[in-house]
Amino acid sequence: MNPVIARTFDPYLLSRVEDAGLNASAPPQQRWIDGWLIRLSPGKAKRARCINAVAAGRMPAAHKLALCEPVYAQAELPLIVRITPFSEPIGLDAMLESMGLQRFDDTRVMVLQDLAGNADSSLPVGVSIHAVGLEAFAQRVGALRGSPLSQRLAHGQRLVQSPVPFHAFELRMDNDVVACGQFAQEADLVGLYDIFTAEAARGRGFASLLCTHLLAEAHQRGARHAYLQVDGDNHAARAVYHRLGFGDAYAYHYLSRDPSAA
Repeated sequence: MNPVIARTFDPYLLSRVEDAGLNASAPPQQRWIDGWLIRLSPGKAKRARCINAVAAGRMPAAHKLALCEPVYAQAELPLIVRITPFSEPIGLDAMLESMGLQRFDDTRVMVLQDLAGNADSSLPVGVSIHAVGLEAFAQRVGALRGSPLSQRLAHGQRLVQSPVPFHAFELRMDNDVVACGQFAQEADLVGLYDIFTAEAARGRGFASLLCTHLLAEAHQRGARHAYLQVDGDNHAARAVYHRLGFGDAYAYHYLSRDPSAA
């Protein structure tokens, strides 16, 4: 069964959030196959190199998988399918598992329904936040994560060519970069992306400071609602977001036959 949405959220808002997340993660390498949005970015983000079943289409799932497999093989990427509460048809999850695809990476979409209470972006002494270019940001967050150069370059390309504008920032403590993050804004929706704190600086509240600044910046630009995506087992990050007012809205996960996909 496909994941479900939380009853405490407006389904219309969550549908918009899902669309905004797809738009913000759109790579230049994508195509359409009978209701499936096929993404082929060589970068790290799986949502930019997976299949999104956004419409039911006309062909059986097995037929579409057979069409997609050589496309992913040619791109030298594992075939991955992303399953959300909005995936079509309902029951696609179980259908694909019956074909031998294995589930992995439970992810939560968290939503903040009203940004009005997150306007305070004051910073303690010694802490500063600076805007950075998108390609420079991709290099920065990639270095903090230990990502290879190919993934950093693909990330930068996707950000620069994104149909939704991104705004990237880094947080410095006494001039040392200790955290970075960015947001993508579409109308009154803002998504927080790539929030990352250097390992040696974790547990000191830098992620909360940075997110608060990003939300305040987006609020000034007209954003009213916020969303983000976080690994289901990343309890430390989820606790930070809960304190900022985000709630679990819905989950998604991935399916693949390739063990390396995870």
